[in-house]
Amino acid sequence: MAFRPNSSMRVLIATDTWHPQVNGVVRSIEQMVLHAEQFGATIAIIEPGQFRSLSLPTYPEIRLGLARPAVIARRIAAFRPTHIHIATEGPIGFASRWVCLRHGFPYSTSYHTRFPEYVSARLPIPESWVYRLLLRFHNAAGAMMVATAALRTELDQRGFKNIRLWSRGVDGTVFNPHKRGVLDAERPITLYVGRLAVEKDLPAFLSLDLPGTKFVVGDGPARQALERRFPQARFLGVLEGERLAQVYASADLFVFPSRTDTFGMVLLEALASGLPIAAFPVAGPRDVLTDSGCGILDNDLRMAALRALEIPRARCRVFAERFRWQESAREFFEGVLAANGSRSIDPASLAR
Repeated sequence: MAFRPNSSMRVLIATDTWHPQVNGVVRSIEQMVLHAEQFGATIAIIEPGQFRSLSLPTYPEIRLGLARPAVIARRIAAFRPTHIHIATEGPIGFASRWVCLRHGFPYSTSYHTRFPEYVSARLPIPESWVYRLLLRFHNAAGAMMVATAALRTELDQRGFKNIRLWSRGVDGTVFNPHKRGVLDAERPITLYVGRLAVEKDLPAFLSLDLPGTKFVVGDGPARQALERRFPQARFLGVLEGERLAQVYASADLFVFPSRTDTFGMVLLEALASGLPIAAFPVAGPRDVLTDSGCGILDNDLRMAALRALEIPRARCRVFAERFRWQESAREFFEGVLAANGSRSIDPASLAR
């Protein structure tokens, strides 16, 4: 599909996660905003900071925006979008979906997070119940975007419809092997970057008997308990930008213990920094690494880590250069366009 600078796309993105949160959803949307102009698009964001909010239970740093459909409708009318994308299945996402269905507006969605597995890890709620809710949420959309072909196949088998691929990218200028040298510790240095929460299974990494030093970057509800349980590991908190890039490049190995991620953008950042990967053989790491030879996937995570240390850093960097944000943006805007089909959005109908 060809995009032209004068195509006049006006894309409204509704998301329940935004700054100051640091996660894959926020980074993905940020990149779509940065690349919008070259695809002839203008983007506006509806996000939690625009509403009264409350903390997510068991995850206090995440604020849920208490968005009423009437307020969402006014924002749609003010921006006059040609396309609407609902990025998350939270209060803002559900309110935006209600407005779209009420007024017959086409829209697209994206599936970033394995909510059924995350909810079941915290509460006694069957995954099947949450999947039924997500089917209702996504199947009314003209397009649902997912990060990998394997996830597309899995969700298709669960009954999800109109699934399209929206891959991810990495900024190889920011994340590169040449920023090595800021970590002063016994080597090899093994690194984890991401949320510190139960679904990430950090004990599977931190309990490994490995030579050298373990570093952890990130924050979350499990941090204090992990620091008490694993005092030999070094917890650096949340890092961004240049400092994060330096830490990546200064490590020798990236260990990714999560079994529930749909993609794992930190994997691309690690590879671009020249780090081989050790992970379990599950969707996410398997879909990113494919047959690249840039990581070891094994149910014995210790063995995977020791073997991965033998992988050349240069191989990881070359493979990561395939993942470009421009290509990711092309797929995103193609999906946004496809969701409308022959229908259009008439903001004037909100006043009727």
